[in-house]
Amino acid sequence: MLEKLSFSLSGHRTSVALEPEFWAALSAIAEAEGVLLSALVTRIDAERAEGRPLASALRVFALSRGGRGG
Repeated sequence: MLEKLSFSLSGHRTSVALEPEFWAALSAIAEAEGVLLSALVTRIDAERAEGRPLASALRVFALSRGGRGG
């Protein structure tokens, strides 16, 4: 089941639905980097390739980091 969280990105609210395991991995990465989850999501949003959905970018980022913050 997907878990939906809301963020303010580029001046507008958006919701992202991911599996709880991805949210847990992203939260662990954010904690390891000393930033809020919202700040990490904002950074990933700004760096994602044009046309790539945010949910996909978040999943790829989490997988690339192994959920351990680098």
